[in-house]
Parts: sequence; structure tokens; C-alpha cells
Amino acid sequence: MLNISNLTYNIGGRTIIEETTLNIQDGWRVGVVGVNGAGKSTLFKLITGALHADGGTISLSSRQRLGVVRQDIPETDMPLIDMVLSANEEMAQLWKESETATDPDRIAEIFQRLGDMDAYAAPSRAATLLTGLGFREDQLSEPFSSFSGGWQMRVMLASVLFVEPDFLLLDEPTNHLDLEAIMWLETYLMSYPHTLMIISHDRELLNKCIDHVIHVDKKQLMLYSGNYDTFERERAARLGMQQKMFEKQQAERAHMQKFIDRFKAQASKARQAQSRVKAMERMDLVDAVIADRAIKFNFPNPDKIAPPMISIRQADIGYVEGKPILRRVHENIDPDDRIALLGANGNGKSTLMKLIAGKLGIMGGEVARSNKLRIGYFSQHQTEELDVTQTPYEAMRDLMAKHKPDVREPVVRAKLGAFGFSKDLADNKIGSLSGGEKARLLFAFMSFDAPHLLLLDEPTNHLDIDAREALVQALNAYEGAIVIVSHDPNMVERVADRLWLVKDGAVQNFDGDLEDYRKFIVQTRREERKESKKEKVAEVKPSVVEEPKPARVNPHKVTKIEKEIERLNAEKAKLESKMADPDFYKDAMRAADAQKSYATIVAQLEEQEELWLTVNG
Repeated sequence: MLNISNLTYNIGGRTIIEETTLNIQDGWRVGVVGVNGAGKSTLFKLITGALHADGGTISLSSRQRLGVVRQDIPETDMPLIDMVLSANEEMAQLWKESETATDPDRIAEIFQRLGDMDAYAAPSRAATLLTGLGFREDQLSEPFSSFSGGWQMRVMLASVLFVEPDFLLLDEPTNHLDLEAIMWLETYLMSYPHTLMIISHDRELLNKCIDHVIHVDKKQLMLYSGNYDTFERERAARLGMQQKMFEKQQAERAHMQKFIDRFKAQASKARQAQSRVKAMERMDLVDAVIADRAIKFNFPNPDKIAPPMISIRQADIGYVEGKPILRRVHENIDPDDRIALLGANGNGKSTLMKLIAGKLGIMGGEVARSNKLRIGYFSQHQTEELDVTQTPYEAMRDLMAKHKPDVREPVVRAKLGAFGFSKDLADNKIGSLSGGEKARLLFAFMSFDAPHLLLLDEPTNHLDIDAREALVQALNAYEGAIVIVSHDPNMVERVADRLWLVKDGAVQNFDGDLEDYRKFIVQTRREERKESKKEKVAEVKPSVVEEPKPARVNPHKVTKIEKEIERLNAEKAKLESKMADPDFYKDAMRAADAQKSYATIVAQLEEQEELWLTVNG
């Protein structure tokens, strides 16, 4: 149980959280929401002890293990699977001690504790987490240092999930994940067996994985029951009631003030007037609901253009050096298309976007574009190219001046205003803008000339939930074509009406919706695991696996596998019986050999059971 009492935290003379109290019960699954800068990450740091409160207390049971994703990336060549296994420090220490321990009683304690921790299945669990987060089976033995920062953060996420802490804190866990990994994480968190607190701007994730919401707003923590959609409805109702109370109170005050102004000078009414003055002073004032300044986007609609805008014919796509990443791509893009690109990171989605944008040529085939076609291209990497010494107004003016040298100031400011830039904000240096504000500036840049086609490569990375909602609404109001790569399932479902799957060097239409795609991912990964198991079994027992697969179930083959499973179970039970006797550990060498034999038997048993399932279809 987490208890927060009268918590206050200040930074740089500004109060972030002020005298707020909250209790989180064990087993709750809590989403932490609020606008960027409200104090969500600050709250997490206060809970973990990375920051210290200026007032109040935060208490967590000493018996509960707190888990948080490490932000410091270690420099190590340790294999990925070992990185995850080492996250459980107690298990890792016990395995290490088992290799050197000589006291029989201590050895018995070690193996008993390892058994209680289900340590023999730990490598399988670690592999499941890593493959769920997008790693291939053959990558699990590769060194950690050989992967990019985003992939290393996936390993850090897998590590904290592997430990299964009693109280798990996740701060934007989907930031480094693609859509496929997010779908897997949703399923995993839905069945997480302990307390969960998660900061996320992913509406779909929150709706599926939480049963309470903490809203960080106006220096307070407000608790709601239910998922994110329930929170929005309840908050809207509460704010509506607050506004009605405010209006009623203001009407009452106006009536009292009118009486005071009218009769305060009359001796006969002076006492009543003074009484009303005191009543007004005692009144517990209700604040007016100040509507949050929701960001609104407005993409200008283009002029008409004949289809197809872009025609790709049997194109091989890649970079000058090396083999094509995508082969024989054969697709059209029409003026009314709304296309989402699906596929795991590294399969070529961004490469295809660059080709469509005209930033990448083809290695073979043909690409034809309409002469009138204007394209707006958004990529988060463009934020690195912004001149941080300019203001948004200066940057937009310079961009528009390339097309119309005598562009007037009101026109420039109107373009910026369509994406939430007031005059004050437009006159600040770009270097002082938040990530979300820079993203909005890029939207303004890409669309100032009313493009016929919007290419959006991960447009929501720095947008909070309200800004994402505004973007979805703006895209749905836009009358041109859209091609989008996004790890936000909510955005894909609401914006796209066609899905292209980019996988294994090919681009093809995906016939179905995102729910069908979820099932496709599950089935694909199941088949990949089966194939990997078959390859491992082939190395151990080639005579079993290398038989040609019959059209129907071969009863002799099934019997053979079942006998092998029975034999392995008998060996496993025999070893378990021996290992349960403390005297068995008096011979440390024999105990270590038995432990290795036991791990081998468990692995072989898993392989044979998987093979039995495969043979039986």
C-alpha cells in the first residue's frame, strides 16, 4: 500500500505539488495522467526517492519491492538474455553461490530457494519478455552494447518486468516501442499480478490496463475509479457541476450586493445590509471552471488532383550501398487514401515513407508522381534540424518567403495560429519550446502550402493525450491523402482506412482491422517460437524432427514423443526426490552435476511437449 500525506514539492521557486494526500491500495492498476509539465514524472521520482519532498510524507511497505525502469544505460557486452536474468539479483547471487558452496545444508537451502523462485524456468521467461518486446530469438545471445539506445531501453523494460516487483512504476513505457511491441505490452500488463502505476499518453493502453486514474492537475492529485474514458466522463461531469455551483453562487452574491448597495445608507436597513456583508465574507467561494486552452490543429485543405497521385511499379527500394530493403513494391496512392503502415521497427516503414516523399530514389522499377503534387512530410528527426536561435515566427516567415518573397506578417501568424501558436509563443526562441511545441511547429511548416498528401512518421511522440485527440480530429477533417506510421493504436484506428503491412522485404495490403492485426502478430510469433523449438529439437534429436511431416497425425510418431515425455518426467521426478534430501548435498560436486542435469531435463521436456503440440496440429 502506498500512502501519500500532505505532499509538497517545490523546484526553482515554483510549487509543483502542494499539500496533497492520496492512498493506493495493493493490487490497483493506476494510470497517472495530466498535461505535460504538470508533475507526473516528478511524482514518480518522489515515490522512488530520487527526489525528496519539501513537506509531507510518502510511505510504502518495507516488504514490498519497488520496480522502475533504469534510465542509466550500462556499458556492457553481456548477452541480452543474461542482462535480463541478472536483474533478479537474489536469483543471480544464488546461482553464483551454488557453484562454490560446500556446506550441505547451505547447498540444500540454495536449491530449495531456487526451486521456490521457479529459477529453472527463468531463461524461458526472460526470452519470452525479450521476444515480446521485439527481439528475435537469434538476437538474445548478442551483446547488449551492439544495440541502439532505443533497443537497449527495451532490454531495461524487459529486466524490470522479469523481476515482477510488488509495486511497478512505468513512465511512458511505449516511447521506444513499435506498434507490435505495444500490443504485446498491453496484453502483458493486463494480467500483471501486482500493483501497477503507469504514466502514459496512450489512451488505448490506459483503457485496457488500468482500473484507477490519478489526475495531476493544479498542484493536486485527484483519484478516480475506472479506466481513462471513465475518468474523462467523471471529470467532465464534476467540472460541469462546479461551474453550475459557481454561477449559482455568483447570482446569490450579486443579489446580496445589490441589497447592500441600495440600503447601506438607510439607518433602518443598515443592520440587514451589514449582515449581508458578513454573510458574503463567510461564503466559501467556488472557483469558476477555467477551460483548459486545448490545442487545436487545422490542416489547410488542398486543391483537387487526379488519381493516382503516386504510382509505384515493381520498385526495389533501398540505399545506394547495399541490398534493397523492400523489393517489387507495387502500389498506388490516391487523393482520398488514408493509409497506415504496419510492421515491426527495422522492416522498412520509414524507408518507404522517404521514397514516397521523394527523399529516396529507387534501385529498380518505376515511380510516377503527379506534376501538381505537393507533399507535407513530418518526422521527429526534423526537430534536430530546427534553428534554435530563431523564433517560430522568423522560421515560418523564412520558409514562406521562399515561395512568396513579399509574404505579410498577418499571413505568417495566421499559419502559426492554426497550430496553437499565440503571438507571445511565436516570438519565443525555438530552443525554449517543449517537445510538443516543436512538434506542432513542424506540423505548421509541413502544411503551410496546403499539401495534397501528408506523410506522418511517428507524429505523436511528444504530444499529450489532449494534443493527440486534437491531431486526430484535424486529420479527420483534412480532405487530402494521409500515410501514417504511428505506434498509437488509437490514432491508427481512427485515422486510417487502409493498412499496408511492411514485412520481410515486401509491402502488401493487410485485409482486416487492428484487432485482426493483433491476432496476426500473436499467430506469427507463435509460429516463430515453434520453428525455433523445432530447430533446437533437431540439434538434440534429429531422428525425431527430421522425419517428413505427414499429411495426417502419425500415431507411431505421437507415441514415440509421448514415451520420451514419460521418460523425461520420470528422470525429473527421480532427481527432485534426491535433491530434496539435505544429505545429497554433502558431495558438492555431485550436487552441481545433478543441478545441471535437472536444468537439461527441464529444457528437453519443454521441447518434447512443444513438439507433441506441433505434431498434433
